[in-house]
Amino acid sequence: MEDLPLLWFQSELGKFGNLFSNIGLVPWVVLFILLFFSIFSWAIIFKKSRAFKLAHRQSQEFLSVFQRSKKLSEIRSSAEALGASPLSGVFMGGYREIESQAVYSENPGKPKIRSVESVRRALQIASSDELSRLEHWLHWLATTGGVCPFIGLFGTVWGIIDAFNGLGMASTASLQSVAPGIAEALITTAAGLFAAIPAVIAYNHYLQRIRSFGNMLDEFSLQFLNMTERHFM
Repeated sequence: MEDLPLLWFQSELGKFGNLFSNIGLVPWVVLFILLFFSIFSWAIIFKKSRAFKLAHRQSQEFLSVFQRSKKLSEIRSSAEALGASPLSGVFMGGYREIESQAVYSENPGKPKIRSVESVRRALQIASSDELSRLEHWLHWLATTGGVCPFIGLFGTVWGIIDAFNGLGMASTASLQSVAPGIAEALITTAAGLFAAIPAVIAYNHYLQRIRSFGNMLDEFSLQFLNMTERHFM
């Protein structure tokens, strides 16, 4: 009884081996294309997963520093150290704008700025740049999810045409003679779905994470503007 799972696995593996052994040239090319899409997509999924986790962790750390610190120099040091956080990039965009506008009056150590609206625009530009950085390579996941099922379907249609062509040349026409060819053709459809489904799931998940980061950047920009008005106006 203990050998039943192993025997079942060997039987199923043998069936797949027979299917792959009779696949034609075009379906093989389709399978290699789908394999490339799948491997590249999984590499992006793992890369973006690590990047989003790091960005979230460093964003929480930077936000804590920003809220408790009273010196821009300290916040800037943290922004440079926590460069993976999109909040750091937004802060640096606003900080550079304040630096370029700072005018020292008669009261030493109390610089003033000419326009808060310029700081707001700088924060918006920096936020857009950070979101674009987070979205990098996600278009490949969307392409994989949209294209791979059709590539697999093309391989299936080609295989079915080849199977019926062989049936027309055979001396006897029966379901037993055409069924293996159709089964072989359907492999490419299954491979297309295998490549597309994880890519679509990951794309939707990361898109939601980017929306969350977008909300976080909007809230941080408002906090930055409040700080600017308190200290530089």
